[in-house]
Order: sequence, then structure tokens, then C-alpha cells
Amino acid sequence: MTTVIDQAVQAQLIASTPESRAIPACLHYERDDPFAVHISFPPSASLDGSAVEWTFGRELLAAGLRGPAGSGDVQMWPSGPQGTVLEFHAPEGMAMVQFDTADLRRFLGRSYAVVPEGSEAGELDLDEGLASLLRDA
Repeated sequence: MTTVIDQAVQAQLIASTPESRAIPACLHYERDDPFAVHISFPPSASLDGSAVEWTFGRELLAAGLRGPAGSGDVQMWPSGPQGTVLEFHAPEGMAMVQFDTADLRRFLGRSYAVVPEGSEAGELDLDEGLASLLRDA
């Protein structure tokens, strides 16, 4: 059974200037980290030329596809019938990126096939996690 999902998507970087630009991104989900969604952007998408990765809750992704969600570093909301905006906040600044809602829904559905919604806690190996923490201490 698949335990990792990687899905390439196209996004639009929303800029303060009239031109937004298309940027590639990759959505990532894995059974071993069942509550989290990772999204990575290539170096060409950042101001300093380094790759950027964000991690946020799968629950936030699901909620943001239905309506405004998030109150921290990652916020999202539907934007018209076919788009969803993700807003990322960091000490260096803020970025807004629009995705095709169908791509995000497809990714979320694929993640539910790996770990069904509501069963995330059952995927955690708490004994191994505790043993790892104690080894590193």
C-alpha cells in the first residue's frame, strides 16, 4: 500500500504588482506523519533563491477548501469557483499563492486513501517516538 504521496501542482504567485506569475509546487503527504501536509516551492519561487517548504495540518487544508481557515503562519480560503488561496507568513514577509481547487481536492482525497480522515492518531507509533526522543536526549 502507498505510504507517501507526492503531487506536482501549478500555482499562481499573487504579487502586489499587476503581474502574478506561475510557479511549480509539490504537495507531499506520508503515513508516518499523518496530521501534516508539506508543500515545497523551488528556488526560483523565492526572493533569496532558496527552496521553500511549508508544513501545515491536513485538517487546515480540508477546512480551507470549504471556507476561510487558519489563524497562524498559514491561512487559506476559497477564491472563486475554481481557486483556493494559501497565505504564508514568515518573519521575512508574506506570500499569497493561488491553487486550482480541483488539484488540492484530488491531493486531499489521495491522502484520505492512505490514512482515512479521523484515523490519524492510530497511525502514530508512540512507543517508537518516545524511544527516539529518549535516545536523542
